[in-house]
Amino acid sequence: MTQGPRLTVPVTKVLAAFFADVTAERYGLDLMRETGLASGSLYPILIRLTEAGWVEPHWEQVDPAEAGRPPRKYYRLTPEGAARSAEAVRSLRGKRSPATEASLAW
Repeated sequence: MTQGPRLTVPVTKVLAAFFADVTAERYGLDLMRETGLASGSLYPILIRLTEAGWVEPHWEQVDPAEAGRPPRKYYRLTPEGAARSAEAVRSLRGKRSPATEASLAW
């Protein structure tokens, strides 16, 4: 089992977006809109969550000409990711600071 990522405020925002519907697949632009994070912050977080086994990515199977856009890379919280991130956030809630209060509302 891989050690999880450090739970910074941006990481907890991304996890909160996934926890809004743990079965939903999310793509980058959707996550940027929901979290308010720029792509330069979001994608490194998604890479760390993927490397930790908390999130799994996959490419959408779509014909770009038919869809009128390139395929999207979707991300989904893994069962391990859901369990471990929920546990980590519960632990973090016991050590709350004003800076993390808003991101831990979920």
